[in-house]
Amino acid sequence: ALEMTRLIVLAALLFAVPAQAVVNIDWVTVGDAGNSCETQTQGCFGAVSDEYRIDKYEVTNAQYTEFLNAVAATDTNLLYNPNMGSGFGGITRSGSSGSFSYSTIAGREDMPVNYVSWYDSLRFANWLHNSQPTGAQDTTTTEDGAYDMSLGSSVVRESGATVYLTSEDEWYKAAYYKGGGTSAGYWDYPAVSDAQTSCTAPGATANTANCSGGTGELTDGGSYTGSASPNGTFDQGGNVWEWNEALISGSNPGIRGGGFGNGATYLATS
Repeated sequence: ALEMTRLIVLAALLFAVPAQAVVNIDWVTVGDAGNSCETQTQGCFGAVSDEYRIDKYEVTNAQYTEFLNAVAATDTNLLYNPNMGSGFGGITRSGSSGSFSYSTIAGREDMPVNYVSWYDSLRFANWLHNSQPTGAQDTTTTEDGAYDMSLGSSVVRESGATVYLTSEDEWYKAAYYKGGGTSAGYWDYPAVSDAQTSCTAPGATANTANCSGGTGELTDGGSYTGSASPNGTFDQGGNVWEWNEALISGSNPGIRGGGFGNGATYLATS
């Protein structure tokens, strides 16, 4: 079901990828620390007190495959979803528990990883925080670092986190904040526009995205070259939904951005 498509966007403070890293993240900086929020029906969003960096692109199948091969030979926490191997996925698994191996489906390497849970996202962040180690899923790899996974649905970002899932405010600011001061205001859509984004095929046309009526399929990250956000990210509107740290109604994780099966209104501020 299209409503099950989810994704990770990571933010980082003072983070540098180690030289031996297999997953290299393209970071963009979001400045104007201490900016004002934007009032919406459900609250006031987008205020962030510090400068931070965020992934320029949605996390790809190729990047998530590296993660799986590092920590999921025995996939204790079900980081691999069998749906990843077909349909709108992009990763296959072979072997048996204890010796699982993972491969990216040819032609889908740079598409966003799909069918990841909120907890998968936190564990991926922990792995990056811990400098991308190889081994069992334990406190040195996936179970601690930016998040203490033993806390279950009560998990929160730890004070020493260097790589982590965006908060809802961090996500919102990266997608919509105009920049150039702390009271610059917000665009309505994440491609530097107040006009509704057009759902169409990839290209250099401004204010376009992979949403309903566009491609009917995932697209490579950054394919809409004329539609970067005001902070330089791509695909915060469309392609796949993106998790954030917010907990809605107590335990339901927050998602934003809309997917390739959703209408353009799902991409707008709300």
